[in-house]
Amino acid sequence: MFCPSPEPLIEPLPTSASWAMRVELSRGRRYPEPPHPYRSEYARDRDRIVHSRAFRRLEAKTQVFTIRYSDHFRNRLTHTLEVSQIARTVAAALGLNTELAETLALVHDIGHPPFGHAGEKKLDELMRAHGSRFNHNLQALRIVDQFESPYLDFPGLNLTFEVREGIIKHSHDYIAAEFPHLAEFLLDLRTPLEGQLIDWVDEIAYNTADLDDAREAELLDLDVLRREVRIFAETYAQIDAAYPDGRDKLKFNAALRLVLDRLATDLVENTQQRVLASGAATVDDIRRAPRRLAGFSNAFAERNAELKRFLFKHIYNHPAITEDRDRSVRCLEELFVYYLHSPGSMPPSHEESARAEARHVVVCDYIAGMTDQFLLRKHQQQFGSSASVTAEQIP
Repeated sequence: MFCPSPEPLIEPLPTSASWAMRVELSRGRRYPEPPHPYRSEYARDRDRIVHSRAFRRLEAKTQVFTIRYSDHFRNRLTHTLEVSQIARTVAAALGLNTELAETLALVHDIGHPPFGHAGEKKLDELMRAHGSRFNHNLQALRIVDQFESPYLDFPGLNLTFEVREGIIKHSHDYIAAEFPHLAEFLLDLRTPLEGQLIDWVDEIAYNTADLDDAREAELLDLDVLRREVRIFAETYAQIDAAYPDGRDKLKFNAALRLVLDRLATDLVENTQQRVLASGAATVDDIRRAPRRLAGFSNAFAERNAELKRFLFKHIYNHPAITEDRDRSVRCLEELFVYYLHSPGSMPPSHEESARAEARHVVVCDYIAGMTDQFLLRKHQQQFGSSASVTAEQIP
């Protein structure tokens, strides 16, 4: 029976490494709160995120495939849960703070607009026409700081500094001079390892899951995948040799699980090697390192890149996906233009906000918070089956 169990390159780390982010070292919350009797501050942040309306809306936001083809495809919420699972595993293997890593994984996509990255790209394009930008990480910060306000004592969710910092910095480093409004987030320093891991575990989750969903959609050519993606070819060959008479679907599943395992293992081992080689012994050392220390080895970075190239070439740009995506993004654009030029067209709370803030910003916030189907219903109510507003009407 085939049961891969590769030997670790490095001895496992203790339960809590010296460079783990310890909750007692947290910079705290904007509005001080008394401690909870049995939950840590990061556990409280996790729970606030899970109970937020924006988190629930992720269930109705597209990851890659719409439900037109199957009820089994990932949506933005199920993807987030898979990222969270991998983040906890990797953080635990590195002796990091698993509650902080889990919290950052759960919140990492909360700012995504409808229709995935295509929707984000279109909103950014529309905002650029007004001298602004749209970025789902910065939008996530607006959500947790402003729009989610279930408490009597303070606005927003009042999350800890490290979670708010990780929301914006987990996948991007900022030049302090170019982002003065983000000065509070230590832009000249790195985010702790718990934050640095999130972008990598996100890639592991969606690269492997998108292959799985592509096979479910019958868009995946297994022969081409094996020819163009070495890491899958290697794992599939192992599975096929061990189970020559196994069902093709089960062999595919087993190979894909092994791909995920190998990517996660390399992330753990290479991150550990980099940290030890850097001489870092504390979170402050991690923050002051000249580069981020979390990441794949060169060999696995190339294997991961092959997988991404395959997905873009054969899946993400497949007509079965692009037709739905392009149609939906057009609806988003038309609604943006309509709300922008039609005072009174948004809900009263948004219209009130538009009297104090630039209207294009409020329109963007309103649309970014919509689920896919809600946006399409709004579009149908306003335009019926025809699209009457075009990008040329944008001033």
